[in-house]
Amino acid sequence: MFDSCADPKTLEGLSWFLCFLTSGKQLLFYRSFFIVLILLAVTAPVALAFGFGGAMAARSRIAPLSWFGKGYSAMTRGVPDIVFFLFVPIAMDQALEMIRHKIKCPEWTDPIFRGSDFVVCQQAKFPLSTSPQIYHDLYAFTLAVIAFAVVFGAFAASVIYGAMQAVPRAQMETAEAYGMTDRQAFWRIMVPQMWTYALPGLSNLWMILIKATPLLFILGIQDVVYWARENGGYKTEHFDYPHPDWRVYYFLVLLVFYLLMTKGSEVIIGRLTRNLSHGQATLAGERMRRAGR
Repeated sequence: MFDSCADPKTLEGLSWFLCFLTSGKQLLFYRSFFIVLILLAVTAPVALAFGFGGAMAARSRIAPLSWFGKGYSAMTRGVPDIVFFLFVPIAMDQALEMIRHKIKCPEWTDPIFRGSDFVVCQQAKFPLSTSPQIYHDLYAFTLAVIAFAVVFGAFAASVIYGAMQAVPRAQMETAEAYGMTDRQAFWRIMVPQMWTYALPGLSNLWMILIKATPLLFILGIQDVVYWARENGGYKTEHFDYPHPDWRVYYFLVLLVFYLLMTKGSEVIIGRLTRNLSHGQATLAGERMRRAGR
């Protein structure tokens, strides 16, 4: 990064260490923290949307829609997460390439599935092999977001469905007595109160989502775990910056990072819980009423 770091073999002491911390691979390690934060920022609302849609489907009066909502939640929660993390990206990737293959290579007569191999024409590859690396990275990241959203959306659907059921029926009957339609009562009465009951479960899901981000490594994305192992591993004289096995220190950095993330989340969730509980007929709301808040 600096001109003085051009030849690492001429460096020693603090100069060597500063150049090591600003080397190309170290910068990629720093960037990987932003990848984790972006994943959380994107996945959380998408998973929440999946969960809300699944909960609405589960409580639908249309039987097939209700079956779909309850089945989505039950099936995803009943299968190990790692199965979906591996299945969703592969299934979506192959489905997309198969569709492109049918459109772009109609003259192709050879089978696509050849034993354990999946073979399509070069024009059907997505992204194309000639595409810039940024497109491959964005594509892999998008598949990862969808995989995370599918899994955590199912858990969110169960939480939100239970929260909707927890809203007192008398509230909905009162809304109907005042002439509100089912749609108006749902959005004006149930949804605002539902979040109070759903927040404890959703906050737990958020914590689990934070701890699940290292699974990006399994999906082929170079995340913090990948670069901690890559940069911290033993380096011989064949490398620009040879050093002993420093992985324990790298993983200590990850430990501190995730502890700070979870602690900050606890503070924010605590404040959000107090704001949502104010004036509500819940235990938290009753405690606030008695405290005169």
